[in-house]
Amino acid sequence: MYAEHDAAMAQAISDPMSRRHFLWKNGVGLGGLALTWMLQREAAASENRSITRGIHFPARAKRVVQIFCMGGMSQIDTFDHKPALEKLHGKKLQGRGELRGFFGQAGLIMKSPFEFNRYGKSGSWASSILPNLATCVDECCFLHSMVAKSNNHTPATFQMNTGFTLNGFPCMGSWLSYGLGTENSNLPSFVTLPDPRGLPAGGSINWAAGFLPAAHQGVAFNTSGSELVRDLRTPAGVSAAKRTAGLSFLADMNRKFLEENPGNSELAARLRSYELAGAMQLSIPEAQDFSKEGAEIKKLYGLENKASEGIGRNCLIARRLLERGVRFVQIINGGAFGSPRINWDAHESVVKNHTKMAASMDQPFAGLIKDLNQRGMLDDTLVLLTTEFGRGPATQGINRPGRDHHPDAFTFFMAGAGLKKGFHYGESDDIGFAVADKPTTIHDFHATVLHLMGIDHKKLTYYHNGIQRRLTDVHGHVIKGILA
Repeated sequence: MYAEHDAAMAQAISDPMSRRHFLWKNGVGLGGLALTWMLQREAAASENRSITRGIHFPARAKRVVQIFCMGGMSQIDTFDHKPALEKLHGKKLQGRGELRGFFGQAGLIMKSPFEFNRYGKSGSWASSILPNLATCVDECCFLHSMVAKSNNHTPATFQMNTGFTLNGFPCMGSWLSYGLGTENSNLPSFVTLPDPRGLPAGGSINWAAGFLPAAHQGVAFNTSGSELVRDLRTPAGVSAAKRTAGLSFLADMNRKFLEENPGNSELAARLRSYELAGAMQLSIPEAQDFSKEGAEIKKLYGLENKASEGIGRNCLIARRLLERGVRFVQIINGGAFGSPRINWDAHESVVKNHTKMAASMDQPFAGLIKDLNQRGMLDDTLVLLTTEFGRGPATQGINRPGRDHHPDAFTFFMAGAGLKKGFHYGESDDIGFAVADKPTTIHDFHATVLHLMGIDHKKLTYYHNGIQRRLTDVHGHVIKGILA
């Protein structure tokens, strides 16, 4: 097999031929058929480019970083202070409507076990478990009236990322990559940094490109090991001269193919992926090299703290990727649903769960916001803190210390480019059970993110199965009340 391959390589060098012929000859049999099928798919994808891509109006943000608190962060134990819960503590939840819990019987109303205080010039409320993010409230714009469709982790997570509760749809990062492209040809336009302790519900589907060309899917870096991208290094035993010769040979064939086939973009997406992999051999090691980061920066991100080291490292990598032109970076906080549970899913105990999860992300994410601000990047970077749903005001079961899933009223915050600072939009009722003012959907949120990036959410479309698809489906309105 290897002798046949070497002979083909030698023949190719001595007798130049087209790239397609070379690939076909080395594909042999079913491999060749598979290559043809791949080319046809990518050719179709390349022809299905919407004429509405790109900037529709001046953008307020150039890039996005999102921290996704997987598992359902409780709004009434973090940023949505509800004094009424103290007065009603231990009483039955009556006259409020249906409680769409997920497990067991709803118990009695439970006050937050954490102390709340006001912070900043805005006087925004924050819980005692988030002392570092509390110092950032004057940079934040809080959305207290979020609603989601599902009370189940996987479909709710899909909706947060794609706008749909079913899988198979492109996520927000993929839509931004498709609509705006990349600013650095040596790095992906969309990167996901999973929690080092486990993957989120639904796994890699959460950064998939769906029906968009595969080039726009998120690149999930390896955050649990020493190398962000596995198998990126040149294999042992391959000299620099051989590596250079091989890459030069492939580059010559690529160039010859493009010259002989002007306008033929069948292999463009695949060639780009190979070129990107080669470029990342230099760009990724440099991006993850913290040696030039000062001790004060490492401390700012919580790298000296065992509880926050993993997410802190991801937040610092995120800043370095954003600096280098990556369009969208998603940092996932939480993921594993086994035993022990490592996410914000506080069924058993709000105190134990949220104290642990807050300790893993409070200092790193606050550090990221402050670092972006001191570097002048917050002015054109959109910062997002999201979760798939909130948690209910009653206990899960009688006399239990945990809270169940609650999609009918929860809190996000946004910060950075084009947003009002220290601002609170919408309101939940007195106990955080239902939206009292300005209900805001995930579609509205997505429409606003696209708007801040200079995109009209109704115009960024992709034709698929007879439908002009878009991130916001047929819904969504820009939340104009939060725009500066």
